[in-house]
Amino acid sequence: MRESTIAAISTAQGAGGIGIIRISGDDAISIADKVFVSFSGNKLSTLEGYRAAYGNIVFEGETLDECVALVFRAPKSFTGENVVELCCHGGNLVTKLVLRAVLKSGAEAAQAGEFTRRAFLNGKMDLSEAESIMNLISAESKSALKAATEVRQGSVSKKIYALCEKLENTAAHLSAWADFPEEDIPEISEENLRNTLNESLCELDLLIKNYDAGKAITQGVPTAILGKPNVGKSTLMNLLSGFDKSIVTDIPGTTRDVVEETVVLGDVILRLSDTAGIRETDNVVEKIGVDRAKEKISQSQLLLVVFDSSIPLDDEDRLIIDEIGTTPAVAVINKSDLISKIDIGFIKSKFENIVYISAKEGTGKDELIKAVSKATGTNEFSASAVLLAGERQRSAAESARENLASAIEAMNMGFSLDAVTIDLENALTKLYELVGKNVSEEIVDKVFHNFCVGK
Repeated sequence: MRESTIAAISTAQGAGGIGIIRISGDDAISIADKVFVSFSGNKLSTLEGYRAAYGNIVFEGETLDECVALVFRAPKSFTGENVVELCCHGGNLVTKLVLRAVLKSGAEAAQAGEFTRRAFLNGKMDLSEAESIMNLISAESKSALKAATEVRQGSVSKKIYALCEKLENTAAHLSAWADFPEEDIPEISEENLRNTLNESLCELDLLIKNYDAGKAITQGVPTAILGKPNVGKSTLMNLLSGFDKSIVTDIPGTTRDVVEETVVLGDVILRLSDTAGIRETDNVVEKIGVDRAKEKISQSQLLLVVFDSSIPLDDEDRLIIDEIGTTPAVAVINKSDLISKIDIGFIKSKFENIVYISAKEGTGKDELIKAVSKATGTNEFSASAVLLAGERQRSAAESARENLASAIEAMNMGFSLDAVTIDLENALTKLYELVGKNVSEEIVDKVFHNFCVGK
């Protein structure tokens, strides 16, 4: 079936130095020739791939903009199809007018993620590499960018294909031995089979472990700043965000609502929420803020619990500690520039990670970076490690791991090798799904649903 030729604006909306309209499909070059007039007089159809021409975008007798047209011929393009990229001046109006001219000349509007989807379907990348593109675009730190680049360059694919090859060979040997006994195929030793399954299980365990730590680097950690009123939560928020995001006064209870900001702390992206001081109160408005602060605790994966070192702990501090539960937390002992009156022994009995800072003086940030890294598990994480690109991949890896664990359990219980083979084949199915081999159309749709149009 012949695919339609699609087009979309591939650069971010808004004013800018350049705006790119991407066209992909069999008719991409001929459609571009209908709107692009080169100053040399040559048609784009006469150009080889990886060539550019300079000219004007002209439609219905009107010159819309100057333009550089880039030609990529199938299969040596991002999508594997003929591609033309029209590079015009940036700006909402000019790019929309050029796109409109392209669509009226025969192209269809691209759907979200359709260019990358075609790249996947045409074998230019597998599904894990395709998913990494959104992480590449949304990277907010150098570590996040490096991790996404590693996946885009095939680190996950190479790991999974190597694992699949090992399990395929084992499954094929088991099946051949069971199905063709007359062929005198040597039986696989129980020791070798167990070693293969255990080694594969350990490899998947490491992938899953790296995903949990890597997620903090690539996607960020929902983090709440907690504490009773006037301990310095808002000052800490402003210190980490680099500007006055939260109102700071000497009046307790100033913060009534949740104030949110994204910050990069070391290698970790924190989705910070500065909450109202948690305490018992009869003030209706403040009580709403306290209730929202407690709700944030349940939604957060990391808590920065702030204490005032210059005053003794009281029942309000203990109330907050009781609210934490099992969520990873860092005790932030603020106002360390003042004489300490806090019961640090009690704090140490409740928190594994403790730092001393003066949010007002701006000291202790390096120690906080180390504590957050430890609490999120990123202190032992390398951005060059093989990293799964999203929840879909993690879920597939988890399922494959469960199948391998089931195969090992079947061996331990003395089941026949047929039962082991079934679990092994189920694990392979999930690993194939991870990289997009033999994957359903429904899964492909889900992968590209959240992509931006033009990518």
